[in-house]
Parts: sequence; structure tokens; C-alpha cells
Amino acid sequence: MHESEGQALVNAYGDMLYRLCLCTLRNAADAEDAVQEVLLKYISHAPALASEEHRKAWLIKTALNQCRTMLRKSQRSIPTDPALLHPPEISADNRQILDALVQVKEPFRTVLILFYVEGYPQSEIAKLTGVSVSAVKLRLSKGRKLLRAAFGKE
Repeated sequence: MHESEGQALVNAYGDMLYRLCLCTLRNAADAEDAVQEVLLKYISHAPALASEEHRKAWLIKTALNQCRTMLRKSQRSIPTDPALLHPPEISADNRQILDALVQVKEPFRTVLILFYVEGYPQSEIAKLTGVSVSAVKLRLSKGRKLLRAAFGKE
């Protein structure tokens, strides 16, 4: 893989991977490390994938696995300081949503991000997360309730 191909990969998927890792790890520096690891894995292994959708799915699944690995290794309480999570260009509404998402516990947070932020259908989320479609539906339902509670609209 050439340097320009690596840059194209970062340009195409870097922001999406960062959002996913940031919401999972709740720490900007850890999220950056996770994204870097995922991109290095992709570049070093250069898997032959059938389409851009397959590439995106591989990157998301690898990012989720990387985040889980980092969380297992750290065995520490994750700080939930929303000030660490938003770059200055995020709007006030998006900050509020991000703050609420960060408060939602796993595995609900991941399915909410994949469904609402990344636009994946439930069947694809099931494949990416390794659970059934009915489990994804249940997690979305419970996640929505948790988000409403975070916004104080129960």
C-alpha cells in the first residue's frame, strides 16, 4: 500500500473510526491510539475485500475489537469528562448528543452509534457486532430509553 493510499484511507474513514472509538473509550487520546492501531492493522495486512462496504465493515469491526482489547487491558475506570470529547467544531446540539451517548453503557452505545451516527441497518449491525438481529433491536430499544433518561425525558 502506497502512502497516498494510506492517506486516502484516513481521509475516507478516519473521522468515522475516531467517533466510534471515542464514544467507546471515552478518552480522546485512547481513541486516537485505537484508530491508529486499526489503520496500521489494515495497512500491514491489506486484506483483499470485495467492496468499499466490506472495507468499511472490516474497519468498524476491527475498531470495536481494538476498543474492547484496550478496555480489557486497562481495567481502569474510564473518565467520563465530556470536555475531553468535543473538538471545538462540534455544534452545541451535537455536543449534547455526544455527552448523552457517552453516558449510555455498552453494548447499547455501540448499536446506537452504528445505527444513528453511521447509518447501518440492523442486519449489518448484527454482523458487525456478532449478535442476532433481534438482539440489535432490543439493544436499540433499551439504548433509546437510556438516551431519553440522559436527556431527562422519561
